[in-house]
Amino acid sequence: MGETAKYFVVRQKAVPEVLLKVVEAKRLLESEKVLTIQEAVDAVGISRSSFYKYKDDIFQFHDNAQGTTITLTFQMDDEPGLLSDVLKIIAEYRANILTIHQSIPISGIASLSLSIQILHNTGDISRMVMQLEEQRGVHHVKILAKE
Repeated sequence: MGETAKYFVVRQKAVPEVLLKVVEAKRLLESEKVLTIQEAVDAVGISRSSFYKYKDDIFQFHDNAQGTTITLTFQMDDEPGLLSDVLKIIAEYRANILTIHQSIPISGIASLSLSIQILHNTGDISRMVMQLEEQRGVHHVKILAKE
């Protein structure tokens, strides 16, 4: 019986540089800024063998998210309008909100869980999560599940 694939969501700063360069080389090829793999690997400074070794195993989160449901969880300050600000960010990226669950705040902090559907016109999910993390009053954004 074959081994089943396991996936991890990892922040960019934890990914080795060679893998980030493979992603960049793939982006250059897909955008047709370069026409050959050799041009792509030369542009990012990796070998062809590194590209071929990792090309099928590394991709930006958004590249493989379309048509899926993502569950996010985070803590947020109990401030009027903060939930509205969070939902506005998600709306700006054109993700479809499926469920919202906010706990009763304890000591001025509420837990929020959102399930969002990634559509064909949804913006870059990585940037959306980064913007949520940077929102004043929002803490500990985590991606719990990708279905």
